Amino acid sequence: MAERNEKKRKRIENTQKQQNKKQDGEVKKEERDGSSEEMAKKGQEIQAKSNPNKKFKKVFPYGNYKSYYGYRIGKGPEREEDPRIRVLKKEWFEGKDCLDIGCNSGVVTIQIAKKYNCKSILGLDIDSDLIEEAFWYLRKFVKMEFAEKKNTNNTNVKAVQDVNESEQCTNKSSNEGADNGSSHQSSCERNLSDIVSFRQENFVRSRPHDKQYDTILCLSVTKWIHLNWGDDGLITAFGKIWRLLRPGGVFVLEPQPWSSYERNRRVSETTRSNYRDIKYRPDFFREMLLDKIGFRRVEVVTSDLSGTRTGFNRPIFAYYK
Repeated sequence: MAERNEKKRKRIENTQKQQNKKQDGEVKKEERDGSSEEMAKKGQEIQAKSNPNKKFKKVFPYGNYKSYYGYRIGKGPEREEDPRIRVLKKEWFEGKDCLDIGCNSGVVTIQIAKKYNCKSILGLDIDSDLIEEAFWYLRKFVKMEFAEKKNTNNTNVKAVQDVNESEQCTNKSSNEGADNGSSHQSSCERNLSDIVSFRQENFVRSRPHDKQYDTILCLSVTKWIHLNWGDDGLITAFGKIWRLLRPGGVFVLEPQPWSSYERNRRVSETTRSNYRDIKYRPDFFREMLLDKIGFRRVEVVTSDLSGTRTGFNRPIFAYYK
């Protein structure tokens, strides 16, 4: 009897030991699997660090592309004029307070100020890095402008020296011109840094500005507002633009086509979701701005933009308050 009980006890112990071994094996397997995942992640991090030159696809959910103007007009944007500027009207900017929404790296903002002699122009962008780049471009343009003026002045001085006999007459004429057009000269003496400024801002979500503007630009920006904040965000932006414009002001709009939305709808989960819910497509913008927002009339600035790269040949409209 005692012998049978002893055998039974040993069988129970052996069974328990086998179960314990099985459980220990499962635990160790889970630990190994967990360690493998962690090691894989660490391996990816190490690989990324060990291959800094490897190209990874960057995503720009707000259209905040780096080197955007390089895509549109090629290298050296500070020296090559953006084709859109050629179709804009001087009277919209000369001596006017202007606002550029979604200015990216600020090249067009600066070129408009330089060509059309704005009273002031403020460039806004959601990306702080792009605003930092815009200030870099502004400093570069100012240096270029200074060099151009210096070369012009040196040429003028040489011309005066070559006609010494008429120097007195020349000086007299110059003084009279300064007296008669002192205000114009004061405007010309302002450099770009006195006219152009930049600020990081989410225009859709920001507080109302403390001033109004004569001209507001929104060039290739509406798609990104639409995809990230939906129909409500776009209507909010249009309404805010209307309120910021002075009576008689101009809203210059370059909307992206619906086909462009389709290509960029997957840049984030937000854009993917909003894309499915959008009701007011770009073809409806005219009706929205005239009938719902309150603009008096619209002018087609250009329906075909020559001199630009493929994919950027977009119509531009001017809406008048």
